[in-house]
Amino acid sequence: MPELSHRRRMLVLAICCMSLLIVSLDTTALNVALPAMRRELDASVAGMQWTIDAYTLVLASLLMLAGSTADRIGRRKVFMAGLVLFTLGSALCSLAPNLEALIAFRMVQAVGGSMLNPVAMSIITNTFTDPRERARAIGVWGGVVGISMAAGPVVGGGLVDSVGWRSIFWVNLPVGIAALLLTWRYVPESRARRARRPDPLGQFLVITLLGSLTYAIIEAPQKGWASGEILLFAGLAAAALVGLLVYEPRRTDPLIDLRFFHSVPFSGATVIAVSAFAALGGFLFLNTLYLQDVRGLSALDAGLYTLPMAAVVCVLSPLSGRLVASRGPRVPLLLAGGAMALSGLMLAAFDAETGTVSMFAAYVLFGLGFGSVNAPITNTAVSGMPRSQAGVAAAVASTSRQIGQTLGVAVIGAVLAAGMSGSAGAPEGFVEASRPGWWIVTGCGLAVLLVGALSSGRWARGTARRTAERLAEPVAEGPAAPSSAARTGA
Repeated sequence: MPELSHRRRMLVLAICCMSLLIVSLDTTALNVALPAMRRELDASVAGMQWTIDAYTLVLASLLMLAGSTADRIGRRKVFMAGLVLFTLGSALCSLAPNLEALIAFRMVQAVGGSMLNPVAMSIITNTFTDPRERARAIGVWGGVVGISMAAGPVVGGGLVDSVGWRSIFWVNLPVGIAALLLTWRYVPESRARRARRPDPLGQFLVITLLGSLTYAIIEAPQKGWASGEILLFAGLAAAALVGLLVYEPRRTDPLIDLRFFHSVPFSGATVIAVSAFAALGGFLFLNTLYLQDVRGLSALDAGLYTLPMAAVVCVLSPLSGRLVASRGPRVPLLLAGGAMALSGLMLAAFDAETGTVSMFAAYVLFGLGFGSVNAPITNTAVSGMPRSQAGVAAAVASTSRQIGQTLGVAVIGAVLAAGMSGSAGAPEGFVEASRPGWWIVTGCGLAVLLVGALSSGRWARGTARRTAERLAEPVAEGPAAPSSAARTGA
């Protein structure tokens, strides 16, 4: 990629942030619309889980493929294709006649979405080559998540109350089209110096692992945890995981380069991303149902109730990016884990949602934690990696986020469904059924705190440096080239 002026770099960052905005806005607005969608489409709790998880599941399954494909054939080209598919999927979702069609069209959205965030992050990484400037750009990127969290519930709630839930998908259309035109005009093409070969078997194993695991978790409360169908899908997930661990190290160009995980900060960032976004997915899912189904708030009022949390995320995300640039990721990670754990503890042990003041305090704490965590995750994932590997590294980080959100909604939704009883419509009934879910959120916050502390010290940074040196070693071409297993000592 040619060296760009500061003004052009800022414009590229703004275009990439537009893609993040429509993806994040779609998710937060959809959560507020869940009760209205459930009533119109006559869906169960599991049906609502699938409207979210069908999207995040496909997204998680294809992110690494999109990242490596973009490195191979061109990042701008793949980014533009993603904008087209996401915008088309949004239009189809607004026309869905039933729950099954909505879930299918959400999967079309997800195929496009898989080509946006990791590819945009790779474009940012290759545009901002100075580490401090890159960290600040990633902080701005993270701030867009806060903007979407602030605007999504309010905009979505207003649209649901005034026009209907289908209108939440209309917002994506003008933004998607504008981003497409601006990308075509201003974003330069870039690709990795050495093309990575496709890994169809690895891709199949990833899809099998994530799909089987999610299906087993969501459907288990209805079908029974010991039913043959659930055990079959759990077995498929386990077999796919073993297959990935055995097969991927033997490939020269694996879909998942397991050498990345020799870096403790990178491995820590992966665990932190799964934990933080599992907490976010479960938090939004439980909160939306509680505010509308138990407190009886309208979609707009429920969206307004989340503003304290969203405002804190909006303010903290760019500040966290600056703190990472000047002091490193340790302080933001410890702050994030502690605040998220305390928020979950208030809701799990002290029924904070039953009092407005205590509920807002828990919301602010969660916003403080989530607003601090995004920048160190992304910066740790891509820092130190060779630029030729930026797309794949960013895709692994993005995949971890989506896996976390998928599992958060699946696990916490399953726990909620299992605990629901005939009295769950009353506040005390829902509070009791949701308490295990809030304990899971607390555990996710503690995981962020502990792993953040372990993966941000001097020893951990040394493993990252050695891993980057191994990844940067040139690979011989031709029949005499050693296998990936031989290069890594596997």
